Amino acid sequence: MERIDANIRDILASNIKKNRRKCGFSQEKLAEKAGISTPFVAMIEVSRKFPTPVVLDRIAGALNIKTYQLFAVPVSPEEEMEQLRRDIVSEIKQTVGESVAEAVKKAFADNCKGCQDSQDSQDSQDSSGTTGAE
Repeated sequence: MERIDANIRDILASNIKKNRRKCGFSQEKLAEKAGISTPFVAMIEVSRKFPTPVVLDRIAGALNIKTYQLFAVPVSPEEEMEQLRRDIVSEIKQTVGESVAEAVKKAFADNCKGCQDSQDSQDSQDSSGTTGAE
């Protein structure tokens, strides 16, 4: 059991440090945002202390991540690149899909307006007794 605890502490320490740096925070800034002391952040980051669930939630909130992400097992750079690729492709598909949907909607609206103008013109001609052949 002690080995598992040490591993969890190491994973937590690594993830807090990585996410803190990604946010551009010093230990002091993270401590301030999470409402804990700077020495406590330092002790967590070297696996010497383990925060309570409430403190874990505050740290995650300060880092703008979900609490469970503090315990994510690190993956290889290849796996990270593949996940990044999947995320980018998904984002592109969503963005392109939204753009295409908006363009189609606009095209239909423009086309229908043209149809309505043409219909109005035809109706006007029909009511005046003229035809397009005259």
